[in-house]
Amino acid sequence: MAEIQEYKCPCCGGAIAFNSTLQKMKCPYCDTEFEMDTLAGYDSELKDDQPDDMRWEETAGGEWQDGETGGLRSYVCKSCGGEITCDENTAASSCPFCGNPVVMTRQISGALRPDYVIPFQLDKKAAKEALKNLYEGKRLLPKSFKDTNHINEIKGMYVPFWLFDAEADVNMRYRASKIRMWSDSRYDYTETSYFNVSRGGSMKFARVPVDGSSKMPDDLMESLEPFDFSKAVDFQTAYLAGYLADKYDVDSKESIGRANERIKNSARQAFDETVRGYTAVTNESCSIRLSGSRVKYALFPVWILNTAWNGQNYLFVMNGQSGKMAGDLPLDKALYRKWLFGLTGLIGMLLYIFSYLIWLL
Repeated sequence: MAEIQEYKCPCCGGAIAFNSTLQKMKCPYCDTEFEMDTLAGYDSELKDDQPDDMRWEETAGGEWQDGETGGLRSYVCKSCGGEITCDENTAASSCPFCGNPVVMTRQISGALRPDYVIPFQLDKKAAKEALKNLYEGKRLLPKSFKDTNHINEIKGMYVPFWLFDAEADVNMRYRASKIRMWSDSRYDYTETSYFNVSRGGSMKFARVPVDGSSKMPDDLMESLEPFDFSKAVDFQTAYLAGYLADKYDVDSKESIGRANERIKNSARQAFDETVRGYTAVTNESCSIRLSGSRVKYALFPVWILNTAWNGQNYLFVMNGQSGKMAGDLPLDKALYRKWLFGLTGLIGMLLYIFSYLIWLL
């Protein structure tokens, strides 16, 4: 419970206080008066406000079994810090993140063994075709990029993800208003009514994913969602054969903040959609308390494609299960300026015609 309690005027947001002369609460800014009974329920709800309790139990991953890591090696790119996993016979390779060659130096490390893995369902050919399809319909994409750029590297990689499960007890409070307008023969009237709206309930969250690799941007990985977890299997090292595997370098504790942010945003959106029928609605507070929380460690399949054009490298990623593709495309600046100039001219012409019609009337 908060140690300081403050009453806000629902009309202007200013702090209100008890007026001994009126025996009412009065706002010193807009002079709105409030009966004490009106604020009794609001006072009760303020006292019930609780801070977020979004703690997690550490249950992700397990110990590696004897013999599981004996044939694997972990290698680090000295240029960008990317980490890859290959079999014991690999002597050299290229970094899937920056394309630079790497030298294989040491055996795989890491305290936790993945709980699950989603095997690749799409091959390298499908990844190339998905990139080609990504170019289609992009009118502001330079033609030379489509015609002359080439794929420098294409690698299938298992990216580490932390999966968060929890039940959330959610309490929301809103300030809402309704405006009613009418007129008579002499005056126009506007009536504004203010409401204190509360919502509460429970929600279940299953396998909220958070990328466990600092080399893979979170927004890029989230753009590949969803992954179909019904295809996940218990982890076996055999699934890594023929692919790279990035070991987590952001542990589950460091990922809790991102998981909580995604849970809180989802809960807010779900409850916000239930507050209807008002002219305006403002969220005043949101309290979420988690229970039954647990974390699991999984590897998700991602195709990584590096292309080069005009001396620059472009990174694209594809969901190795669904084929969903994401990445940044270059912009034809000259074509964009022509398009913008044409749009501006069209708007100007329409405004001129509209002004001329108004003048005729």
